[in-house]
Amino acid sequence: MAVTWTYNAPEGNATVVEVTFTDGALNIERGVNAVFVDGVYSPSKTEERVKRVGNAVANKIALGVFLPAGE
Repeated sequence: MAVTWTYNAPEGNATVVEVTFTDGALNIERGVNAVFVDGVYSPSKTEERVKRVGNAVANKIALGVFLPAGE
């Protein structure tokens, strides 16, 4: 199963998006730095960054670094 993710745009002075990465029953929450261009939040560039982190999370799942609770 492919890793999916959800997050909301940063609010106020926040510079980090809290992302939930999901692979089946496994949920991993991580803060990911949002991307700002000329001081303005960039949804597309933030999505690119979250995707790169998601790929790293998927690799760690494949290696057994992240396991479902109880395993």
